[in-house]
Amino acid sequence: MTKLAAKYFDKPSAELPFLFHKILQNTIRDYYRRQKTRSMWTTLFSSFIPEDTDGNQDDFDILDSLLPDLKDDWREPETRLERLQLIEIIEDAIKTLPARQREAFILRYWEEMSLAETAEIMNCSQGSVKTHCSRAVHALAAKLKEKGVKL
Repeated sequence: MTKLAAKYFDKPSAELPFLFHKILQNTIRDYYRRQKTRSMWTTLFSSFIPEDTDGNQDDFDILDSLLPDLKDDWREPETRLERLQLIEIIEDAIKTLPARQREAFILRYWEEMSLAETAEIMNCSQGSVKTHCSRAVHALAAKLKEKGVKL
C-alpha cells in the first residue's frame, strides 16, 4: 500500500485497484524468489555447521569454519585438505563470473548489503541487481555441481 501511495499518487483513482494488485503480485514474487535463493545458499552452507553448536548458530561464520585451525592440523589433515580444496573451488567459481554478476553477488550475499545499497554502489537499478544476483547464483550452482559439490 505504501508503494502505491508513494509512486502512483498522481494516477487516476480508476487505475489504482489494478496498480495495487500488480504491486502486490510483484512483491509476493520477489519475496519467494529471495527465499528460494537464500534457502539454496543456506542449504549449501548449512552442511558446514558443526553439530556441537547446541542450536546457537549466531556465532558461527562459514568463512571462519573453512579456514584451517592450526592447532588441529596434526589430527585431521584430510579434513583440512578438503576444506582448503572447497575454498579454492568456491573462489575459482566466483572468479569465473562476469564482473557485474560477481560484484552483485559479493555485495548482496557475502557483504549482506540490502538491495537498495547494492544498487546504489553498482550505480544501477534494483531490478538489475536482482538479475545479476540471480544469474550469478545459477552459474555458481552449476559450476559447483560440475566440481562435485553437492547442493
